Amino acid sequence: MNQGVKKEGKYNYIEIGEGTPIVVLHGLMGGLSNFEGVANYFSEKGYKIIIPELPIYTQSILKTNVKAFARYVKDFITYKGFERVILLGNSLGGHIALYHTKMYPEKMLGLIITGSSGLYESAMGDSYPRRGDYDYIQKKAEAVFYDPKIATKEIVDEVYAMANDRIKLIKTLTIAKSAIRHNMAKDLPKMFVPTGIIWGENDTVTPPEVANEFHKLMPNSSLYWIEKCGHAAMMERPNEFNKAMEEWLKKVDL
Repeated sequence: MNQGVKKEGKYNYIEIGEGTPIVVLHGLMGGLSNFEGVANYFSEKGYKIIIPELPIYTQSILKTNVKAFARYVKDFITYKGFERVILLGNSLGGHIALYHTKMYPEKMLGLIITGSSGLYESAMGDSYPRRGDYDYIQKKAEAVFYDPKIATKEIVDEVYAMANDRIKLIKTLTIAKSAIRHNMAKDLPKMFVPTGIIWGENDTVTPPEVANEFHKLMPNSSLYWIEKCGHAAMMERPNEFNKAMEEWLKKVDL
C-alpha cells in the first residue's frame, strides 16, 4: 500500500481504489497499516478502500468515547460524499462500527467485524499497561496474536510509548470504560444490516464465544472462522481474511 496519508481539514486518511466504498476502522492500538492486505486486495476488486485515522488520542476527554467516535465516522462519511458504505472494524474499531450502525443505519450497506469489542467487558484488555515495564508490555502485545512473532519490535515500542504517555494512558482507560458502558447486547437484535463476522479461532482478547454471541444476536449475520489466528485476523492471516471477506461480499451481493 504505497498510498500516502491524505490530510484534509480535521481528517487524515488513506484512500485506494475505485468502486463501492469500504471504510475501515482500526482498533485502540491499531494503525492504518494493519489493513494493508485488505486495502491492496479489495482495491483491485472494484472497491474503494478508505482508512481514516480515528481521533482516539486527539479529541477532548469528553469526546473520548465510543458514541463520539461513531459520530466522527458519520461526519467523515458525509465529508467524503458517500451515500452508503460498508464499514469494516477490528477490536475497538468494530465496536465503533457497530455503534455507527445503530445510530445511522441509513448510511450502511454492510458491516464487517473482527475481534470486536461491544459485548465482552474485557475486550479492551484484562489489565492495563504498566508504565515502564517493557517485558510486560511485550508479553501483552504478543498475546494478541496466535504467532507471537507478529508482535514486532515496532508494535511493542508503540504500545510502550503509549503506556508511558500519561495523557494517552488516561484516554485509554477512558475508552475502556466507555466500551463497557456502551455494551451492544440489547441493540444487536434490532440491527438488520448484513453483517460479516470474521474471527480468529485462537483470539484470547475477544474469545470465540464472543463471535458466537454476536452471530446469535444479530439477525442478518454470517460467521467465518480463521484457524491458527488471534485477535487481529486481517494482520495475522491476511489471505484467509480476504477470502472470508470476499465470500461474504458475494453472498450478500455488495
